[in-house]
Amino acid sequence: MLKQLYIKNFTLIDELDIALHPGFSVITGETGAGKSIILGAIGLLLGQRADSKALKQGADKCVIEAHFDLSRYDMVPFFEENEIEYDADDTIIRRELTAAGKSRSFINDTPVPLSMLKELGDRLVDVHSQHQNLLLNKQDFQLSVVDILAHDSRELTAYQLSFTDYQQQQRKLQELKDDIERNRQNLDFLQFQYEELSNAGLTAGEQEELEQRSETMEHAEDIKTALYEADQALYSEESGAVGQLNTALHALNGISRMLPQASELSERLESCRIELKDIADEVSRLLEHTDFDPSELDQVNNRLDKIYELEKKYHADNVEELIAKRDELHQQLNNIENSDEALAELEAKCQQLKAKSQKQADALTKLRQQAAKEIEQQLRQRLIPLGMPNVRFEVRISTTELGHNGQDSVNFLFSANTSTPLQPVAQVASGGEIARVMLSLKSMISGAVKLPTIIFDEIDTGVSGKMAEKMAEMMSEMGANDRQVISITHLPQIAALGIHHYRVSKEETNSGTISQMEELTTDERITEIAQMLSGSNVSDAAIQNAKQLLKI
Repeated sequence: MLKQLYIKNFTLIDELDIALHPGFSVITGETGAGKSIILGAIGLLLGQRADSKALKQGADKCVIEAHFDLSRYDMVPFFEENEIEYDADDTIIRRELTAAGKSRSFINDTPVPLSMLKELGDRLVDVHSQHQNLLLNKQDFQLSVVDILAHDSRELTAYQLSFTDYQQQQRKLQELKDDIERNRQNLDFLQFQYEELSNAGLTAGEQEELEQRSETMEHAEDIKTALYEADQALYSEESGAVGQLNTALHALNGISRMLPQASELSERLESCRIELKDIADEVSRLLEHTDFDPSELDQVNNRLDKIYELEKKYHADNVEELIAKRDELHQQLNNIENSDEALAELEAKCQQLKAKSQKQADALTKLRQQAAKEIEQQLRQRLIPLGMPNVRFEVRISTTELGHNGQDSVNFLFSANTSTPLQPVAQVASGGEIARVMLSLKSMISGAVKLPTIIFDEIDTGVSGKMAEKMAEMMSEMGANDRQVISITHLPQIAALGIHHYRVSKEETNSGTISQMEELTTDERITEIAQMLSGSNVSDAAIQNAKQLLKI
């Protein structure tokens, strides 16, 4: 329930801070006084998009804040899921707009995204304005009314989960069929590619090894010449390093008894001799086995050319990628070979899911058909006192293809008298009749959904006299069930039945026009309703009439 509304620097409002009450309240005021401004401010609190033009001229920031009592409504899960502090007695939502166009939203002083503010706002307040009457022409709205009054949310959610699963499997099935068709059309080409790569006998690391061998063989003469020179430098009889090292070692060993340092040098030189001898032997072996064979070089280069050709053809950077492509082709060929089995398995799964969805949709249809009969009966009971003694109303449910909301199409059919055939309500009902139908539906819905606050913006359009009084009684009844109902009205019959009465007015000041809202005392209510009855020149008769309406 909305307890307090604070507005600062919003269009014509300097500052407004007003308490609101449970039950049925009314808001009146002359056209253009600012009632729509207050509704606009509430709309921003409920998550509507903001416009910096909404700021009062010259202001830097606009603040709209509302306090709610949620103690009689199960709102705890929302706050727990979004990790927001919960205060059942005083939940505060706030919206701030700056002249620079920035907007910030808060729930209990916690900054939140606008989407979260809207989600909570949808649970706190339902604003019914005249344009919402157009919803009567929307089949999805009509279906949602039936679902609300059928109390089938659990069944609908279960169906939607099953249907979503069915749709996903259907997409997979179609994708598989498309893949099979494409692959079968390309079977010969895929087989050729696989055989080409398979027959190539590719092995990992092959390319690098071949490239190294090719490099070596192409420079075989230079390599052999260098090895020969190194071998001669190491093993030459006259000046070979190995021989010279042996000579030096022999000389040091000859004086080791006479010169102790010579023994240490001899040991170090022996280590060098062993390493040098090993190097010289390896050079000799390399020299012996280094031969230039043009035919072998041709074989290596031919193999590399084949690999390069395959890499270019298959857009690969190395042999490993060619091997991966070969394996991929092999898998595709296996899939084609086993496609009938996979297709049959997925088709069977889709049929199972469709059967499950169909069963749940049938159960939904049954619940909706039961609710439709109840809606027809209740709506007639509510519309007859509202000046439609011969009203006929039918909730026609027809079967369609399975969809997100089941297999049902709902159409509200209406006739205000016995001689006119039933037709879609939005096509044949007058503005006043549509207003009464919508009020009756809202009254029924409010009994099924625990919505703290309902605001009716001039739902009495096209209605007057006794019918207006009956509509007011209906709204009063809605407000008596732990609910807050606020009606913005121009009709004195409705205004008189409000438990609390607020007046919106505007005033010319030095700084410009300002709009304000105040709760009226009993005497002020008498005057206000008298003015609604007779205009600005209030007569004694209008005063007496106002008192009669107020039952004073």
